[in-house]
Amino acid sequence: MHTHRKFCNLVLYTLSAVALGAGLAHAKELTVTSFGGDYQKGQDEAIFKPFTAKTGITIKQDEWNGELAKVRAMVQAHAITWDLVDIETAELVAGCDEGLFDKIDISKIGSPDDFVAGGTNPCGVATAVWANVYAYDSSRIGSMKPSSAADFFDTKTWPGKRGLHKTPKNVLEFALMADGVKPDDVYKTLATKAGVDRAFKKLDTIKNDIVWWEAGAQPVQLLASGQVVMTTAYGGRIWTAVHKDHKPYATVWGNQIYDMDWWAIPRGTPHKDTALELIKFASQPSVIKNHSKWVGVGPAIKAAIPLVDKETLKELPTAPENLKDALANNAQFWADHFDSLNERFQAWLAK
Repeated sequence: MHTHRKFCNLVLYTLSAVALGAGLAHAKELTVTSFGGDYQKGQDEAIFKPFTAKTGITIKQDEWNGELAKVRAMVQAHAITWDLVDIETAELVAGCDEGLFDKIDISKIGSPDDFVAGGTNPCGVATAVWANVYAYDSSRIGSMKPSSAADFFDTKTWPGKRGLHKTPKNVLEFALMADGVKPDDVYKTLATKAGVDRAFKKLDTIKNDIVWWEAGAQPVQLLASGQVVMTTAYGGRIWTAVHKDHKPYATVWGNQIYDMDWWAIPRGTPHKDTALELIKFASQPSVIKNHSKWVGVGPAIKAAIPLVDKETLKELPTAPENLKDALANNAQFWADHFDSLNERFQAWLAK
């Protein structure tokens, strides 16, 4: 009897030790999923490697394109293999509404005031600021340089084709700013029928000169081939073309439409506390400032902005000079209005 009891106790003790050891082993590894390329390489050098050096926690990396279906499948199956994801605003808002991400107590990371405007969300913590801008080939543009959305639509001063993203999102806002609407009033205006009409009327003025693009790599190709005089583009793509490929392209920051990438924690990960530890580490100004030198994104932490090298900073969306007449993308507006505005946009394209 005593022998049997001792044996049972030994088995329970052994199983408990194995379970504890497994828990500790899992706690020493975190799976983080991001967007690959130079962006993720920059995260690895600026954030992941220093985090591992400080904590001993290994970062296992994966890549994705922001497909919510992948997170949804994990959550529904209760089989979470990603502990932390880098995600864009629209998908964060949709995923949060759907319950795919854990809520984050921002006080465990810092103060909401630490972040650039709009940089907190119930399910996410902003990490990087990127922008929709327009760019031109400085070797072809002439002595007068465009500097605003209005200049993009000025085909008399700068004749030639314009590259535009084939979607109503950002294009309609850009058209309204070109027509004189202040950034603070853009979404209020676009929420009205008169405002929508005004945006399309402005687009009418250059419709015959538009070359549409759909993939992020296309604007750089359009400039390289000379098909367009200027084109809207993702700021990071132009940054890479200039700094990695040595192209003579110039970015126009006037009326940029900026957006953010966020850290989000898939609901049900057993490593939420460790994920929060990484987010807190990555949100330190002295850490996040280093991401900017790898790719053309700005830090989402206000105190990190002046820490970025001045030559690098002037080419980032978060430079104070570049934010003067900028517009923050309103993901909730597009969640509410995309279907109706896209229907109008597609009908306008077909005319």
